[in-house]
Amino acid sequence: MTGGDGVEILSRETLYQGHFRLFKLTLRHRLFAGGLGPPISREVLDRAGAVAVLPYDPERDRVVLIEQFRIGPYLAGADPWLTEVVAGLIEPGETPPDVATRETVEETGCRVGDLVAGPRYFSSPGAFSEMVHTFIGRTSSDGAGGIHGLAAEHEDIRVVVRDLAVALADLERGRILFGPAVVALQWLALNRDRVRRRWLAGTQSVLP
Repeated sequence: MTGGDGVEILSRETLYQGHFRLFKLTLRHRLFAGGLGPPISREVLDRAGAVAVLPYDPERDRVVLIEQFRIGPYLAGADPWLTEVVAGLIEPGETPPDVATRETVEETGCRVGDLVAGPRYFSSPGAFSEMVHTFIGRTSSDGAGGIHGLAAEHEDIRVVVRDLAVALADLERGRILFGPAVVALQWLALNRDRVRRRWLAGTQSVLP
């Protein structure tokens, strides 16, 4: 049967079931020219939504970033220690702001007071079901640093504090390759003045 969304699922096979689920779907979908196309097969990694947080100190105009090892860049022949923003998966019963607050403490030792909601986007829609929710979190960079992360998850995370201008220069030079960090920094660059005005004026709210 074809659903109202214009997609007809012909079969669904679970290839792997662990922390994530890997499905193989055979389907037909609506064509722009009209009607349904021929059956096609797609493998999809089904994983929970994720949150990315860029902790920002509006008084000092600094951002709190992290560095950690990633296997993907290593296999691609690139430097596997990436400069990133805080990120984590949304667990059952959690909201994106819940995750933003929890993960920032776990990965940086910093606390975020207010959250500004940034873009939402699909991380890799050709293969993942994951949607990423971006936030800018108000924090103090005073004393931020050190090594953080959960030992149970084998996390080895180094905190680095950068002037926003320096972080944006690194981004422009191609030194920041972590997708959520690219999105968050570019969004903050576009909205910095608005965010600072609200926070420095004492307004405490999540912006639309």
